[in-house]
Amino acid sequence: MGRLTTTVGSVTLANPVLTASGTAGHGAELSAYVDLASLGGVVVKSLSTGPWAGNPAPRLHGAGAAMLNAVGLQGPGVAAWVREDLPRLRRAGATVIASIWGRTAEEYGAAAALLAGVPSIAALEVNLSCPNLEGGRHLFAHDPAATAAALTAAAAAGLPLWAKLSPNTDQLVEVAGVARDAGAEAVVVANTVLGMVLDTELGRPVLGNGGGGLSGPAIHAVAVRAVWDVHAAHPEIPIVGVGGVRDAGSAVELLQAGASAVEVGTATLVDPRATAKVLAGLDRWLANRRTSAAALVGRAHG
Repeated sequence: MGRLTTTVGSVTLANPVLTASGTAGHGAELSAYVDLASLGGVVVKSLSTGPWAGNPAPRLHGAGAAMLNAVGLQGPGVAAWVREDLPRLRRAGATVIASIWGRTAEEYGAAAALLAGVPSIAALEVNLSCPNLEGGRHLFAHDPAATAAALTAAAAAGLPLWAKLSPNTDQLVEVAGVARDAGAEAVVVANTVLGMVLDTELGRPVLGNGGGGLSGPAIHAVAVRAVWDVHAAHPEIPIVGVGGVRDAGSAVELLQAGASAVEVGTATLVDPRATAKVLAGLDRWLANRRTSAAALVGRAHG
C-alpha cells in the first residue's frame, strides 16, 4: 500500500480524499476542474426513487465562515442517474459512491433496489441525516430504530453500505453502533448542522424553506468532535469524516480523530479545484513526515 491508500470497510481507495454528497453534482460536473480518477472517490448528490424538485428559492446564503443551504435533495431520481450521469462518471474513471435518501424505509429500499446489479459503483452512502426535508424535523439518523430499518431496506442494492449520520443529536454514538449492527460497513460523520439566518429588515428567514444546514469551516470543530466520539466508542467502525475540510491540516485532523477517509464539500463550492488541492496538500504533508494516511487513523487517541 502507498502512503495515500486507505480502506473503508471492504472498499479500498487509492487515497482518502472524496467529494461530499451534494457539492459535486450528480455526474462528472467537476471533471472540467479536477481529474476525477485521481480522487479517492466521488460521492454523488443524494438520489430518490424518482425526480424531486427540492425546496423553494432562495436556497443558499453565506453565514460568516459557513454556508447555509436548504436545497432540499433536488435530483433526477435513480433510474435517470444510472442512464445519464453514471456513464459520464465511468468515462472519467471515477470511483463512484452513490447516495440515496427516502421518506420511509420502503423508499430507501426502492431506491436501493434500482441500483442492484448496476456496475461501477463502489459503495452506497445511505443519507439518513439531510436536514433540509420538512425543516429537519424527521431525520432517520435521530432514531436508532428508523436508522436500522432504512439500512436493512438499503441492503437491496447489494453494495457496501455507508450510513451518513447527523451531528444534531445526542444519540450519535448510539446510532453509529445501531448502523453497524444493521449492516453498515462504515459511517459518514457527519452531515450539516441545523441553522437559520434572519433578514432583520423583513424579520423573516432568508431561505425559502426557513432554516437549513450549516456547513463549511465554521463547523469543522463539530465534525472533529463527532468523529472523535464515534471512534472512541466504536474503534472497529470505519468512519468517513466530513465537515469543514478545506486543506491538508483539516483533513489530517479528521484522520487523527478516527476517520479513514474525508469528504470535501463546501470548499468545492468556493473553489471547484478544492478536492485536488486538499489531496496534493495531504500527499505533501505525509511525505514530509514519512508517514501514511493509514498510520494517521485514530492516532490522536493514543
